[in-house]
Amino acid sequence: MKFGLQHPSFTFDGEGSKTAESLRALVREAEAYGFDSFWVMDHFHQIGNVGEPEEPMLESWTTLSTLAGFTSKIRLGTLVTGNVYRHPSVLAKIGATFDVLSKGRLFMGIGAAWNEQESAAYGIQFPPTKERMDRLEEAVQIIRKMWTEQPANFNGQFYRIRGAYCNPQPIQKPHPPILIGGSGERRTLRIVAQYGDACNLFGSTETVKKKLATLREHCSTVGRDYDSILKTKLGTVVIDKDRQAVESRVAETFKQVPEQIRREFVIHGTPEDVRRQIEEFKRVGIEYLIVSFEPQRELKGMDLFADEVVSRYS
Repeated sequence: MKFGLQHPSFTFDGEGSKTAESLRALVREAEAYGFDSFWVMDHFHQIGNVGEPEEPMLESWTTLSTLAGFTSKIRLGTLVTGNVYRHPSVLAKIGATFDVLSKGRLFMGIGAAWNEQESAAYGIQFPPTKERMDRLEEAVQIIRKMWTEQPANFNGQFYRIRGAYCNPQPIQKPHPPILIGGSGERRTLRIVAQYGDACNLFGSTETVKKKLATLREHCSTVGRDYDSILKTKLGTVVIDKDRQAVESRVAETFKQVPEQIRREFVIHGTPEDVRRQIEEFKRVGIEYLIVSFEPQRELKGMDLFADEVVSRYS
């Protein structure tokens, strides 16, 4: 089991130049603690389950470039880039540039995009679900081609490139890993089976087990080795040595969320409780856990999680 850290909220990072200092301290500490990766969301407004739309939200790829200069080992990625926000050929060029300048540390996350309100606010076209999935499938193929072929050509329904050079190419060979976010069983997981190096899932152990069974079926259909795909999960961790304190914070933070739904995305309890829940996810097939902590207690949560959980898997 490896671990990544997601930083979904910039609200508590201070203002102006303090933001950069706060992020530098956080990502360096994550690297020192042995987290394998550090992730930011690719949004322009804050999303509803994290905060209000007007809260601070840094542009993801600019942020990653800055974080690369603060670190030397930890991998960096978007969880996940919304495909509708950038033409895939441009995104491939951005990713290749980042991989070169970070000395081979890009972990590429991409998805179909879901935030229609955000797209409307920025004047970005937001096609129906089927078209967004079709565009995602073409986009992943274009990115792979541009990272492995010189020049690259692709003639799809929505995207076409002709004689596109991506020089310099990424350092990682054959290309940086491509993580496809989303749990849609009919399309998303089929796209993972055909083109992805990793999937990212949400949900309880029961939900994840079902999704992975579907992924295995898609792999069998397209002739892909199921074990060649890295299975990752994103979840919020609320951790404290005082179990009662954890229960109180969870009850207050998620007071309007039914217990059944809460179980789908929250891992909580004492370090022993959290380790037990992680082992349950490991048993159903998760190999890589990407976690976020309570934004106002992020450093405390990360410190305890690193000491009591990450260190046990080193």
